[in-house]
Amino acid sequence: MNVISASTISASALHAEKMRVDIVSQNIANAHTTKGLDGKAYQRQVVAFESVLDATAGPNMQGVRISAIQGDESKGEIIHNPEHPHADDDGNVQMPNVNVPFEMVDMITATRAYEANLAVLRNARQMANSALAIGR
Repeated sequence: MNVISASTISASALHAEKMRVDIVSQNIANAHTTKGLDGKAYQRQVVAFESVLDATAGPNMQGVRISAIQGDESKGEIIHNPEHPHADDDGNVQMPNVNVPFEMVDMITATRAYEANLAVLRNARQMANSALAIGR
């Protein structure tokens, strides 16, 4: 594998992990949104990745891309709070299906994956510079 293909693969992973961090941040920001534009509680979003083989760039050129951003269909907790502005006739409020500690773990995982791919890019650049310095 050459340095350029390693950089391209890592760059695609950086883009995908950045999107994952953005979606997790959105989930955390809406952890208490009980009524969205559709009139329902916020629904947690999940990022799905897929690997890519680009035949035009060579037989081994691979990367990663986002295949879908989907809503998590699980139901959130129903709490009894008659004073809440979005409470139903029985005083119950449908909460979002966002579990903040789980989202924080997902955020840390995405951040670490981002950092690992950044380290690959740094090492690829250092290897390319070392290879160029051999001929001097």
